[in-house]
Amino acid sequence: MAMPKSTEHCMVCGSTLEYFKTAKTVTCTYCAKSEAGHIQCSQGHYICDACHSKDAMKAIEDLASTTELKDPVEIAELMMSHPGLPMLGCEHAYVAAGALLAALRNSPYGNITTGQIREAFDRIGRQAAGGYCGLTGVCGIVPAVGACFSIFLGAHCGTDREQKITMEAVTKTAGAIADLTGPSCCKAYVRSAISVAVQEFGEKFGIVLPVKDASLVCRQSERHPHGCREEKCPYYKKEAAKDIFAESIHLPVTVCHT
Repeated sequence: MAMPKSTEHCMVCGSTLEYFKTAKTVTCTYCAKSEAGHIQCSQGHYICDACHSKDAMKAIEDLASTTELKDPVEIAELMMSHPGLPMLGCEHAYVAAGALLAALRNSPYGNITTGQIREAFDRIGRQAAGGYCGLTGVCGIVPAVGACFSIFLGAHCGTDREQKITMEAVTKTAGAIADLTGPSCCKAYVRSAISVAVQEFGEKFGIVLPVKDASLVCRQSERHPHGCREEKCPYYKKEAAKDIFAESIHLPVTVCHT
């Protein structure tokens, strides 16, 4: 019987991953494609981006294409709850874009089609690469948000205000993600990026996307392979405050002497 894939460490054997400062020629354990890579498991296994994303991407695309939800945060959380989605990985760039564009499609404001969501995913695939958040300083979620604004506005190289607004949204997203780094957490990045995008759509276009739960609490901190930032992360599940005096309170007792 096939062993379930690990979604925190190596998908093949569950061992910890090693990160290289310079690329090495590696061969994908699943599809046998050889390429230059920066991440390999301690036992020598390597998974290319296509194989790494295959299972999760189908779920993300299906949900983005069919959901009737209007809250982009709710859509993203549903995508991130899929058991096949790795704890970390560029699949989260597609989560951010899929959730935003699906919410726009389901709103009365945006004339977004399923074909445009597919177009956004194709664009993201050109700039989101595993591990490159650390190698170039650009998280794939950043261009994912840019793709959403570009498609919404019809922006392209040579346009005026459309390209400027898209770049402004990208800059704000990158800043918000940088504030959450150390170590990186793709799930925190998705939540922050969507928050920035929702605010930008509201301020720039008067589009109000219905975010019901702004006070998100992460339930996956224990899965983080590099160690969760815990209290430094705004989404960390904080323990309920304990009343240190609760056990020492003594109610006054009246003794009746007869």
